Amino acid sequence: MTEPDWVQHAIWWQIYPLGFVGAYPADPPPAAEEHRLRRIVDWLDYTVELGASGLALGPVFASRTHGYDTSDHHRIDPRLGTDDDFDHLVAECRARGLRILLDGVFNHVGTEFDRFREAQEGGDRSWFRTRGRDFVTFEGHGGLITLDHSNPDVVDYTVEVMCHWLSRGADGWRLDAAYAVPDRFWAQVLPRVRERFPQAWFVGEVIHGDYSAIVRDCGFDSLTQYELWKAIWSSLNDTNFHELAWSLTRHNDFMDTFVPMTFIGNHDVTRIASQLDDPEHVEHALTILMTTGGTPSIYAGDESAYRGVKEERFGGDDAVRPEFSSPGEGVGEHGQQVYRTHQHLIGLRRRHPWLHEARTESLRVTNEGLVYAARSGEHMLVVALNIDDAPMPVSLPELGIESGAVIAGSGAPPTEQLTDAVVPPHGWLVIAPR
Repeated sequence: MTEPDWVQHAIWWQIYPLGFVGAYPADPPPAAEEHRLRRIVDWLDYTVELGASGLALGPVFASRTHGYDTSDHHRIDPRLGTDDDFDHLVAECRARGLRILLDGVFNHVGTEFDRFREAQEGGDRSWFRTRGRDFVTFEGHGGLITLDHSNPDVVDYTVEVMCHWLSRGADGWRLDAAYAVPDRFWAQVLPRVRERFPQAWFVGEVIHGDYSAIVRDCGFDSLTQYELWKAIWSSLNDTNFHELAWSLTRHNDFMDTFVPMTFIGNHDVTRIASQLDDPEHVEHALTILMTTGGTPSIYAGDESAYRGVKEERFGGDDAVRPEFSSPGEGVGEHGQQVYRTHQHLIGLRRRHPWLHEARTESLRVTNEGLVYAARSGEHMLVVALNIDDAPMPVSLPELGIESGAVIAGSGAPPTEQLTDAVVPPHGWLVIAPR
């Protein structure tokens, strides 16, 4: 594993800036003089109170539409503000001990990227993949032009951009569409960036494939753990904890090579409160996220039970990328309860930093119930999840554990010591063995 030591304590609060500050979609778009990036500063105390230790930003660089069609990697999107606004955000994060993760799009660029406009006008085409006279686009999107990653100039450019913003205060990069980029490209780029910034963290966006091989061949510190994300909500909806147990076994295999970036929501998927058939099970999903190995990320709004469905159409992401007003505004009692649960479980995670590298072992699995142990060295927690309409008894001695104390759970106050516990219907418990 290559990740920096500070990542063991990292819990990200992820935002999509263009949507968050109402800069996209917006007609007319805001001007740089509105300094909308500074609105994020109003949420930094909230981020700390939630328990997060870092801010994971979506695209902040100049683009024409949604941010992933970059036109200038060296310039803050004028709809968000200016370089000074970015520096202000960095300073305010630093004052609160918050890390910053940037979102880098280096698989493709937008049609307003200077070198692409020059190529269209008959200039150098070597920066871009071509098929005959046509430029190759990313997944058929005409506004996203694929870079030629075999070109040494593209390698040099990517290294320079990443180093530029790390020198301006970023702590790492989420590398968008990393799955579409040749492994050898990252293997050339990342060592050069690490040479200058050895404490930087690099996470590749990968949806499926041989995660461990990708990490080894590319040199990433981490990858987005979409397999676990899918298994969490799917097993809860289908009343099939066998799926989750299998995915946790796979997760253990990944942990032997790297620590994945784990999540139950992000800017590209339906929000967890909308994805789950039973709103009570949001707590189960969060419990799994916070008690398994990984570097957790909370998507802004999920901690207050925001809803939103992603649709496969133009503008289909807008519902999951809304504008935010001020902390707490418009959040009802249910949202406040979900927020308090997030605070509690994030706090539990931070009190047990060994969970970052924990392996999970299923101790008892049925369709409706799952009991697993999270272990690292001599440390262990037992997690019991029940999605049945009936209570679920748990006998610790039958699991090979003498006794324990409930340290978190639904409908169950903390206990000094017990040998038997009952998980309420559609409830959950976290038990610390004694």
